[in-house]
Amino acid sequence: MGPLLAWTAGHADPPATGSETAPITPVPHPAGLDAAKVKLGDSLFHDRRLSHGDVMACAECHRLDAGGDDDRAHAMGSDGRPLDFNAPTIFNATLSFRFNWRGNFRALETQNESTLRDRRLMNASWDELLAKLNADASYRAAFDNAYRGPPARAHVLDALASFQRSLLTPDARFDRYLRGEADAITTEEKRGYELFRAYGCTACHQGVNIGGNLFQKFGIFDDPFARRARITAADLGRFTITGDARDRHVFRVPSLRNVALTAPYFHDGSAETLPEAVEVMARSQLGRTVEAQDIDLIVKFLGTLTGDYRRVR
Repeated sequence: MGPLLAWTAGHADPPATGSETAPITPVPHPAGLDAAKVKLGDSLFHDRRLSHGDVMACAECHRLDAGGDDDRAHAMGSDGRPLDFNAPTIFNATLSFRFNWRGNFRALETQNESTLRDRRLMNASWDELLAKLNADASYRAAFDNAYRGPPARAHVLDALASFQRSLLTPDARFDRYLRGEADAITTEEKRGYELFRAYGCTACHQGVNIGGNLFQKFGIFDDPFARRARITAADLGRFTITGDARDRHVFRVPSLRNVALTAPYFHDGSAETLPEAVEVMARSQLGRTVEAQDIDLIVKFLGTLTGDYRRVR
């Protein structure tokens, strides 16, 4: 997945040590989940039969053995053609206030149903999907165990969402630092965090998900679209949903969790590396040219945000 790294200027605050006054909080460990529903959702997430013609599974755009995305500039649709957006990571998605680059979904269940029904994505109908699941004795048993009944629309959506809520990545080195483990990050990484705060990055990237909790325009000071020969519908951001001119090029600020693993970056995968993404964001969101040394230190800090995913058993 390629996070937007949307930053704004004018909100610099003093560097923090450990968790003292820190604008970022650690990712919690998964808790309060129904193991049977999570296990069933895990199976569904990896099953191509959820798509029309059995051509793709959710896990093909959201690889759990990597950054929770697919390492492509644009994810591939069920028809074999590139989709409009870079695939966002599924890790820690449940911690965001909205879903997708345009923030057009508020609930995982609603997002999941849209993905299943979308002709460019899974292209499934409920009649087709439920017929496949009901024809499988192991699925019938798993649904009966989790929901005391056969496969049904509401149960499919709930199981997928239950699994997705388990996809947290706690215990990143920076989280350990926030909890008081002073040597969890290096001196250079600490300096990178200080720069991250001093430049004002935490105006948009804060909280437990270090983003994911507000909308922001991409191009506050410098318009990254001005040099493009063609503006796509995806480039218009939330404007395509609301029709409000103020929402042109506005996106949901993505999480920076695991950002070192989710290249290429931005809604269109246009930044191939993390240093490039930082440079573009400094220019576009801060109106500043950041020295290469500072970029390198910020990137080192961002590398400490990689957490640990462990399947809920």
